[in-house]
Amino acid sequence: MMKMLRILPVLFIAVAAQAGVPTTIGIIDSGVDYKHTQLTNQMWTNSGEVLNDTLDNDGNGFADDVYGWNFAEKNNQVIDYKYLGTFSRDPYTYFEYQLKSFEGTISQAEKDWVNQKRQDQNFMAEMSKFGNFVHGTHVAGISAKGNMSKIMGLKIIPTEAGGLAALLEEQMEFATQGMTPMAATPFQDILIKQFLGFIADQNTKNLIPVAEYQTTMGVRVANGSFGSSVPALREVVKNLLTGIMKKNPPTDAECEAYAKYTVELMLQKGKAFAQKGPDTFFVFAAGNDGEDNDVLPVFPAGLRETNTISVAATHGLDKLAVFSNYGKATVDVAAPGVGILSAIPGNEFLRVSGTSQAAPFVTNVIAKMLEENPNMNHQEIRSVIMETVDKKDWLVEKVISGGIVNPSRAVYAASLMKTKTRVDAISTAIKSIPDMVVVKSAQIAGGVFLPMPQLIVY
Repeated sequence: MMKMLRILPVLFIAVAAQAGVPTTIGIIDSGVDYKHTQLTNQMWTNSGEVLNDTLDNDGNGFADDVYGWNFAEKNNQVIDYKYLGTFSRDPYTYFEYQLKSFEGTISQAEKDWVNQKRQDQNFMAEMSKFGNFVHGTHVAGISAKGNMSKIMGLKIIPTEAGGLAALLEEQMEFATQGMTPMAATPFQDILIKQFLGFIADQNTKNLIPVAEYQTTMGVRVANGSFGSSVPALREVVKNLLTGIMKKNPPTDAECEAYAKYTVELMLQKGKAFAQKGPDTFFVFAAGNDGEDNDVLPVFPAGLRETNTISVAATHGLDKLAVFSNYGKATVDVAAPGVGILSAIPGNEFLRVSGTSQAAPFVTNVIAKMLEENPNMNHQEIRSVIMETVDKKDWLVEKVISGGIVNPSRAVYAASLMKTKTRVDAISTAIKSIPDMVVVKSAQIAGGVFLPMPQLIVY
């Protein structure tokens, strides 16, 4: 997966607005605040359920799944409101200073504050909870901005866990409980890989019900701003190796090799995740390690299925974000991901940076495309998104398309495809819609719209 530095809005030339078909967007994340003023009128609701009667009225196996389902805790609570009002102002300040750091405006006193807080275990624990609590709602706000979409909450990350890496850690501890340490043997590598295989298998299997559910409930596009990367798993693997070997800490090379093995295994096993959602187009965040995904793979961003796309983050329209992963062969497109203002629980808004914010930018555009042309298939969606980008020299070696997603151009091409071939529609859209530009005026004229990125004042 930051507050309130004033950033000039990015204006986009609009396609003539027409009544369309609302698109259901699945937010596979840490929960969605369905009471938020920005989202409440765009929440998907299950008409087959009666709220709070504890019955599975529609017979789909999920009782009271009115706004989606909490797969992490196996209930219908797509957000846990008990956390509202429990956080200090420190996480807000941290995000503000982080954005200042990206913008090059942070003072030495602010740097010192950040460094001090990073050494504070209580603060880091609060940041973990705060980040998980707000993340899904922030992503939902970006996905829903300015379109007719219906947002479905699909919670897979518990608020008090650190995402998939933490889940891997928990499973590793469980798997090694009561195990007798073994000396180095020819079978040690086999044993280690068995544990890592178990971990990869469990985590990918846990996503299958999500894909099946959203397919049953009619999700056309799903946003996945989550993942497991090699850097994120190094420490988990280190603990596992140390626990099995009972020797000095394993080398960095060993940790990286086994972490890479784990992610590659997750990508292999995780193909079923995308395949079990044949009617859904998945948008995945590329990751925030600043690494090359061609070298150090990321799950699920590295899934190369016909119904998936991966997204890197840019800093405005000028450069790749310093934290963003990239990959000339494995990351498809880029989108703005620094200082994105969006909803967080409790009717608040916050600026946050990450590929977690770039991915829903693309999800939002795809939802608009499907509103214009509901009959688009996965190949057509991918082609339009990839081939209508604003080409950037500095992205040629970083993402497959070599550019930043252009919302107006993509939506226009989708609309044209109702009467033109895909090739002709894309060609016409490229000729008709210019590249995006940053302008100084925030005045919005009648023919201009703001899809959502860096950027928007709500």
